[in-house]
Amino acid sequence: MIPAVARTPGELRVAVDRWRMEQLTVALVPTMGNLHEGHLDLVRAAATHAARVVVSIFVNPLQFGPGEDFASYPRTLTEDLRRLADSPCDLVFVPAEEAMYPHGRDGLTSIAVPDLSDQLCGLARPGHFRGVATVVAKLFNLAQPDVAVFGEKDFQQLVIIRRLAADLSYPVKIVGVPTRREPDGLALSSRNRYLDAAERPLAPALYGALRRAAGELAAGRRDFVALQQEGMENLRSAGLEPEYFEIRGHDLAPPGAGDEQLVVLAAAHLGRARLIDNVTVGPGPRA
Repeated sequence: MIPAVARTPGELRVAVDRWRMEQLTVALVPTMGNLHEGHLDLVRAAATHAARVVVSIFVNPLQFGPGEDFASYPRTLTEDLRRLADSPCDLVFVPAEEAMYPHGRDGLTSIAVPDLSDQLCGLARPGHFRGVATVVAKLFNLAQPDVAVFGEKDFQQLVIIRRLAADLSYPVKIVGVPTRREPDGLALSSRNRYLDAAERPLAPALYGALRRAAGELAAGRRDFVALQQEGMENLRSAGLEPEYFEIRGHDLAPPGAGDEQLVVLAAAHLGRARLIDNVTVGPGPRA
């Protein structure tokens, strides 16, 4: 059965208030729609942490920069609702832009997570994570979730959201879910549809380069700069245009020679598609 849909903050609050009166816990899964199996993994994970699951579908204009694909980003609500019908989703929140930003985008009160937002993807997409943090904070205020679930493919985003929740004292548990991949290793992404027939076979090289570097790190190699340079060259040789290839701690801090908990992150362009991915190394919690 297709889940119920709330289109305004008021409708969302009515549903959440009713669940709260019944002493039910609530999980939130924020998305921009165009759902795939990776998103459904998040929904299924959310249902293991709470009695009710809210999935938001909102293509957030604040996290798109000039010249990016906000206008062309795939909007597939009918298909998304069909996909969610076979998931443990209880309510879909589908707000219009004016419902989320009633006073418009100009002069909007926003939230920034400094330092963490100004590196890696944030260097190439200035303002992107301010937009992410702002919309996530609004969704937390509206849905009042006990748990919020995010994918580990966007590792930097997950770290930023954890810091946001901690710094602003949101009583929300942030759960990361492992990346769902195609059989050839390509991380599932809504933007994979931008890859044409010639580009698609090249795309898994991103994951391959990350795994190669992670294997070297797991074996004890610690010449980080050389590994990063090799990763960039591996991507170029495979036909991708690398944006960055970096080794960090699980908190995104620069790594030390004795660190065992590491993550290798990369972004690369392939035609119209901007691909991001990561591979973690070492024991302990991720992101």
